[in-house]
Amino acid sequence: MSFDLNMGISTATSCSHLSPPLGTVKHQISKLVKISLAKCFPGDACIEPLVAICTNKFGDYQCNNAMGIWSKIKGKSTEFKNPNSVGQAIVRNLPQSEIIGSTSVAGPGFVNILLSDEWVAKSILNMLCNGIGTWAPVFDVKTAVVDFSSPNIAKEMHVGNLRSTIIGDSIAKMLEYSNVKVLRRNHVGDWGTQFGMLIRYLFEEIPDWEDANKNAIGDLQEFYKSSKRKFDADEAFKKRAQEAVVKLQKGEEQYRAAWEKICEISRNDFSQVYKRLKVEIIEKGESFYNPYIEGVLKKLDDLGLIKESEGARVIFIEGQTIPLIVVKSDGGFNYASTDLSALWYRINEEKAEWIIYVTDVGQSQHFDMFFSAARLAGWLPNNSIPKTNHVGFGLVLGDDGKRFRTRSSEVVRLVDLLDEAVSRCKQELTQRLENNGKISEWTDAEIAETAEAVGYGAVKYADLKNNRLTNYTFSYDQMLNDKGNTAVYLLYAHARICSIIRKSGKDMEELKKVGSIVLSHADERVLGLHLMHFAEIVEEACTNLLPNVLCEYLYNLSETFTKFYTSCQVVGSPEESSRLLLCEAAAVVMRKCFYLLGITPVFKI
Repeated sequence: MSFDLNMGISTATSCSHLSPPLGTVKHQISKLVKISLAKCFPGDACIEPLVAICTNKFGDYQCNNAMGIWSKIKGKSTEFKNPNSVGQAIVRNLPQSEIIGSTSVAGPGFVNILLSDEWVAKSILNMLCNGIGTWAPVFDVKTAVVDFSSPNIAKEMHVGNLRSTIIGDSIAKMLEYSNVKVLRRNHVGDWGTQFGMLIRYLFEEIPDWEDANKNAIGDLQEFYKSSKRKFDADEAFKKRAQEAVVKLQKGEEQYRAAWEKICEISRNDFSQVYKRLKVEIIEKGESFYNPYIEGVLKKLDDLGLIKESEGARVIFIEGQTIPLIVVKSDGGFNYASTDLSALWYRINEEKAEWIIYVTDVGQSQHFDMFFSAARLAGWLPNNSIPKTNHVGFGLVLGDDGKRFRTRSSEVVRLVDLLDEAVSRCKQELTQRLENNGKISEWTDAEIAETAEAVGYGAVKYADLKNNRLTNYTFSYDQMLNDKGNTAVYLLYAHARICSIIRKSGKDMEELKKVGSIVLSHADERVLGLHLMHFAEIVEEACTNLLPNVLCEYLYNLSETFTKFYTSCQVVGSPEESSRLLLCEAAAVVMRKCFYLLGITPVFKI
């Protein structure tokens, strides 16, 4: 077999005598600093450790409390003469720990902490033996809802749905890795105005719709466009469509049956895209919350929050020029009424402590108003749990700097985009194998599966490596380049590490049991330290809901490994066993990064 796409990471339980670390390295150092601060300033229990990764050559981590403390005690009767003396006291009172190799105080009290090489080496071996789960960050939140993807029923998934789907999946994976229970929710648009339009069009254009299948209805996207044209051009039809929405929301049987048929066809199309992207998500669309809307609105009304305005029922939000409409003038519900009901359900029924919404930045005002209304109702205490976040993202652009579309100005279908990426990868892989004389070593199925892994990975990484708030330009040539910060480059880098290990002929499971890691070379230590930062990077990416932070770490890991491998011979060197374990650790961390980004690794290429 020429490649392996399994996501599993084997571990050796025989090393279980090694104790797993508690939290990130920064958290562990922070605990030591907190003990020191308590000794130095026993009357002030409110001083929180300010520990960060060090950016100078004098330490790996830095404690930055001295300046702040000095500003508070300056001029008072104290043993301290300046911030440097505060830093010196913090160092003197640090408890003994195998974590710390050495300390120093620089300038105005910056405490530089150098990790013990032996402790770093032991921690990496512990991860290899007990699994990378031992490096997971720790969050106070136990249950989170990630609301992502959320396409509209009767519309095909297109490139505009891409960002929400893969950003949301990555955030969910990172939280799950951090031992947070994640409820993956697909809040599909299946209950809005467009359904009155679609149902009326179905009734009027396909009289035998109850016996119709997908073929009878035809292409659902074209069906939608045709109904929209009639809706825009025919005022009488528009009125019938608006009346149909109300009848649907009231549960009239005929309208409900037509709605279910349209949803079924659309849902089957969505599932094919999720299957390709290997995205797991549970649908709870707008319609799911419809039974809760009236009760939720009554709760808000009882609080005096809902007012009458121009025939509609609204909530006025301070600082906003327009109110939040919760019941339209025709009596129909809308996004706000559904979103408020969904939030109430998630907090009270699903017991979610963190609710995350992944949509484009164009919906920012809606979420600001919606969250403000929930705070007015007392559902979202300030700076407390439960909490909400809107994870906004920018547009996908074409080479012309405009929204990415086909040459005929149609929105690009997501399935076509994915097919094109895989097709190009397959062509490039086949050519590479032919040039290297290895084409006979691969079956057609292996080539196809690897092309899918690389193609889908390239599409995902090209999106995720950008700060989600910015627009980015979609380019097949750029994302499929095997040089630079691309998934192709990173997947090949991982495959090369696996090749080094295979060429050694060593049994890595046995080596984990009997081997040890020694960080005697400077580049060995740099690689080891970068590996140790993994948990902090995941924590940062989760806290700020920015997958690009993890992408940057992964790319830097690849570059750091390349420098290590260039300067440190592995196979055949006296340090072979130690360096093979470092190679394995780098590969394990890379695989976990790939997994958290929704990318399937390849092991040989």
